[in-house]
Amino acid sequence: MSSLQFGPPRPRLDLRLSWAALWAAVLVSLLRGAVRAAPPGNATVPAAFAFGDSIVDPGNNNGLATVVKCNFPPYGRDLNPGVPLGRFSNGRVPSDIFTEKLGIKKFLPAYLDPNLKLRDLLTGVSFASGANGYDPLSAKSTSVLTLSDQLDLYTKYMESIRSAVGEERASAIASEAIYIVCTGSNDITNTYFGTPLRSSQYNISSYTDLMASSASSFLRELYGLGARKIGVLSLPPLGCIPSQRTLHGGPGRGCFGSANEAAALFNSKLNAGINSLKEELPGARLVYMDIYHPLLTIIQNPARFGFEVSTRGCCGTGNIEVSILCNSLDDPETCKDDTNYLFWDSYHPTEAAYRVLTNQVYNKYARQLL
Repeated sequence: MSSLQFGPPRPRLDLRLSWAALWAAVLVSLLRGAVRAAPPGNATVPAAFAFGDSIVDPGNNNGLATVVKCNFPPYGRDLNPGVPLGRFSNGRVPSDIFTEKLGIKKFLPAYLDPNLKLRDLLTGVSFASGANGYDPLSAKSTSVLTLSDQLDLYTKYMESIRSAVGEERASAIASEAIYIVCTGSNDITNTYFGTPLRSSQYNISSYTDLMASSASSFLRELYGLGARKIGVLSLPPLGCIPSQRTLHGGPGRGCFGSANEAAALFNSKLNAGINSLKEELPGARLVYMDIYHPLLTIIQNPARFGFEVSTRGCCGTGNIEVSILCNSLDDPETCKDDTNYLFWDSYHPTEAAYRVLTNQVYNKYARQLL
């Protein structure tokens, strides 16, 4: 297979990421000749990568100077062992479940995890960072990794892999791997409706234009770095997550209609942008993955999918707790059986819910990627 063109070097990493570059350089000498990059077991693809926000962040925020993290109880209580590694849930997240269904591995680890094994690097990692968004202001205002930062880390990752297994094999990993992109929720719920940072400058139509333009630019750049099989998740029905019900749903905590409308509008623009990129980027398998309608169906009919509670989270009161507000002090009020709950905290689903939703997405879209 001929080598892919990875494009010109990206700008120098921000200081808060520079240690990752040093760590990658050290790994090169360990990787060289130690492990070959063949697909593990019966895997149909050699590796998987995730970019985006807290839905697919397995702990990259742990070492950042941000309050948006969850490497403390009761997060991760259903992992084995029940250690809070930084996943924004009680257990596994969609990138883990999707990767397992691909036959690669059970957990897709955080790239910034200092305890990574050699095989973890060769079979894929997540670069996602909780509170990230297509709008770079979402990440900058919370001191987390922007999409550009995540691409910087991916570039360093590929440099180390090329040095370890050679240009041809590294190019094959890049082009044959599955990439999952999941972000944008924080743009709507926090950056736009939660603060005046953007709502004073844009109406929702022009703001979703900004998001969609940023999404297309990111996907184009990811393609330029060698990615070919890219699944992009839509926004969920954001107005129906517990926090938005509490903040904007009135006394009855109904769904926040404006957030749902904004999410649906962005989704239509994201889908159109992906269709346009398919024509522009030869060899790209870009797949728009709708989670808006499947999740809304589960929210509206929880019993049909085995859930009892869909309007509040398991942690604490379930109305507003998320991240540092969902902590060990909430234990007396936190539900004992989270498999009955659609949401773990006021923003993120439980592992049980993620499993139902990810299975639906995988069954519908995986063949288009593979």
